[in-house]
Amino acid sequence: MIHKAAIDGRLSNGQRMPRLTVPRVGGGEIGLPDDLAGSFGVVLIYRGAWCPYCNAQLAGFARAAATFEELGVKVVALSVDDEATSAALAEKRHLEFPMGHSADADTVARVTGAYTNDEPRYLQSTGFVLAPDGTVITAVYSSGAIGRLVADDVVGFVRYVQSHD
Repeated sequence: MIHKAAIDGRLSNGQRMPRLTVPRVGGGEIGLPDDLAGSFGVVLIYRGAWCPYCNAQLAGFARAAATFEELGVKVVALSVDDEATSAALAEKRHLEFPMGHSADADTVARVTGAYTNDEPRYLQSTGFVLAPDGTVITAVYSSGAIGRLVADDVVGFVRYVQSHD
């Protein structure tokens, strides 16, 4: 049987998250999946600071930070926004997790299978939950404004997975 990922580039459960590097707000880089290695990881690809749904999603992950810390879950987020826009969003929404900026939409889409918007060019909401070894255990792809990972769902899912190890 051919996995859907082999046809359309989307990542399937059990596949290793491909290597991806983006600039990090405040300097340095975010390197996936290596920066999340050894912990459950969440990768949030968001449309941009202008998107109210993305703002709500990111704020939800910020509110769940203490729970994620207790569970050993690391979160990163990235978009095509420039550093100043990403930094302003992080400050406004009190985002303590690493934020990637200036991501190349075509590269991210090619590597992860994320949907893109043509004009203006940006990535649609895409989210991954990774096992500590860097393999995908959940992938959520949205082709438009709605449909994305929710912090409470990730908490429940990680608790379930940890209890069945």
